[in-house]
Amino acid sequence: MSSLVRRGLSFVRSIFVSYSEMLFMQRAWPGVLMLAATFTMPSVGVCGLVSVAAAYLYARFIGMGGSFLESGFFTYNALLVGLGLGRLFEVTPLSLLLAVIVGVMTFNLSLMLNSLFSQYLRLPILSLPFVVISAVVYLASLGYSNLLLQGNTELLVPWEPGFLPVVIDGFLRSLGAILFLPYPLAGLILVLAIFWYSRILFILAVAGYLLGASLAGLLEGAPGSAFLDINNFNFILVAMALGGVFLVPSRQSLAIVVAAVLLTTVLMDAVKFFWSLYGVPAFTLPFNLVTLSMLYVLGLVAFPKVADRIGSTPEETLDDHISRRSRFPLEPRRLGLPFSGTWVVWQGVDGRWTHQGVQANALDFVVQQEGKTYRDDGLSLSDYFSWHKPVLSPIRGRVTMIHDGVPDNSPGELNEQENWGNWVAIDSGYGWHVVLAHFAQESIRVQPGDWVEPGSCLGLCGNSGYSPQPHIHLHVQVGAVPGEVTLPFLVQGFRRGANQFAPADVPAEGEEIAPLYPSDHLQLCTALVLDSRWRFEVRSAHGEVEESEAVVTMNALGETCLESSRGRLFFHRDLHQFYFYRLEGNDPGFVALFRFLPRLPLAYQKGLEWRDWLPLAVCGSRRRRHLVTLARVLFPDMGKIGWRGWFAGKRCVEGVITQEGGEEPFELELSEGHGLLRVARNGRTELVVSPAADEAHGLQREEKAVTG
Repeated sequence: MSSLVRRGLSFVRSIFVSYSEMLFMQRAWPGVLMLAATFTMPSVGVCGLVSVAAAYLYARFIGMGGSFLESGFFTYNALLVGLGLGRLFEVTPLSLLLAVIVGVMTFNLSLMLNSLFSQYLRLPILSLPFVVISAVVYLASLGYSNLLLQGNTELLVPWEPGFLPVVIDGFLRSLGAILFLPYPLAGLILVLAIFWYSRILFILAVAGYLLGASLAGLLEGAPGSAFLDINNFNFILVAMALGGVFLVPSRQSLAIVVAAVLLTTVLMDAVKFFWSLYGVPAFTLPFNLVTLSMLYVLGLVAFPKVADRIGSTPEETLDDHISRRSRFPLEPRRLGLPFSGTWVVWQGVDGRWTHQGVQANALDFVVQQEGKTYRDDGLSLSDYFSWHKPVLSPIRGRVTMIHDGVPDNSPGELNEQENWGNWVAIDSGYGWHVVLAHFAQESIRVQPGDWVEPGSCLGLCGNSGYSPQPHIHLHVQVGAVPGEVTLPFLVQGFRRGANQFAPADVPAEGEEIAPLYPSDHLQLCTALVLDSRWRFEVRSAHGEVEESEAVVTMNALGETCLESSRGRLFFHRDLHQFYFYRLEGNDPGFVALFRFLPRLPLAYQKGLEWRDWLPLAVCGSRRRRHLVTLARVLFPDMGKIGWRGWFAGKRCVEGVITQEGGEEPFELELSEGHGLLRVARNGRTELVVSPAADEAHGLQREEKAVTG
């Protein structure tokens, strides 16, 4: 495909997505319907199209990349201004020239406001550029006598049914007014697009309209006229933006929507009254003011339902939110274990003795054998299994302070003057320190300024300070000197009990735990190299085969993914595990891969077991997913899909997927080299992943070079 054709396709898609963005939809096909709706009044359709095309071409001319423009984010405001212009004036060379001018003007303002809002306020610009430029155009047009005012709307008159109830008629007109076409036909086209795109957005649109118009009718004492006010589209936009886009759909966000719509009712009446003095419509100013103020306040208080990642639909945002909250703890402070071998949590977080109040977030570790921490009578320090065991660095960082020279206590005695005994503080580089305490006297092997890696030996376990028996104390705080308020943290990549893999968690008091170390063969098979290409075959029980080819790529945010013509599957690998975390599109190979292997520990131990949760996107029929997602708005734990796997052999993983319909066993064979897995199967599906033809030759050459 030539570059000219690619540019043309990118231009067309950007135009369609610009239309979709007006109603928070991020795909091209709703834009096709919305474009068609604007041409029910040709002047509106033509001026809108000219304005958004002018903005796009201007952006490309000044050097803005096509990938940024394809989202429609920077051009939909120009489209809105153009639609308003077409509502005011008939199509003439002068009106088209004005459409070009305001398109470029709106694009410049959109780019400027986006830079300021994102950097200083962390807010979206919504349709604020449209409000500003449209007000300017309306005021300036009072003196443009050479422009022909719009007066011909006969095209839509035959499509105005007189039998619709007031509520339905008003709702359709309010929706159509978003395109400057307050007619039932235009509104009906938008209703169909919204409903097909997202049931959550559709429900929010209806609820926002009914709530806002009902309150306005009560306040004004004229319910009929309140429901027919075309400015009610502000209620619709507020409900859709807060209930389904910028907040995760939930009971909490629905409560926010109710409050926001009620605020909009009062604000809209005030704006309409004030702006009418200048002959300027209210436009979407009430929607912008209420939504932006709500988002700013919710951001200040760290409202938990503010979406940290906005999906292409509210359903996707909700599924992604529930999946990530179930699969990945949010605590950013993560440590390894400060020892090797198997130890026991002697005192946990909010522990029985000293881990209370500001010192609650701490862990103490000891070695036990047959339920005891010592041999013989335990009267000598050397009787204790923890005594003089190596204490290892749990993080990568720089040693900032040490304290040594405090004598070790005899068993059962406490040093209340030197509470922490001998200790080491390590700066993580992220604004917090790790403190390890109660080292043996003069056993610390690092000095301030030393750089340490996870597993570096810091010293030996002792019994100095407020310590009745040898143990390792671990906590996190802001500063280097022990005694500050302790901060929450997670321990990552450890084994609990005999065979449970814990990706990241806080071990409980009394738990037997051990660090896990990566295995070479698991590190090799999860090393998906950038630009490598892979072939996927999904075979159903009926013998049907779906094939696709994918390449390992990286997006602008540095996220790595498998990408095909039908979607992307994002993955990550850290020191302890490999996992998939987001699916975009509907590639059947990606769906099967995510379903069979959402997570893989990088440490091998036969029988090692781990658990996970699967997103709805990789399970069940589309209809069932829609129904469950709607229910999850109110009941987020409904329909959760469990995944459990274990190493049955060095390259063999077996497991079971659990959902309401029962259990589904599966097995898979890991790759012997790069490529993750070779084959996975259950009773209904078989997935085969292999290098693409040219990639296979490259891997063979690499293998020969290594063996040679």
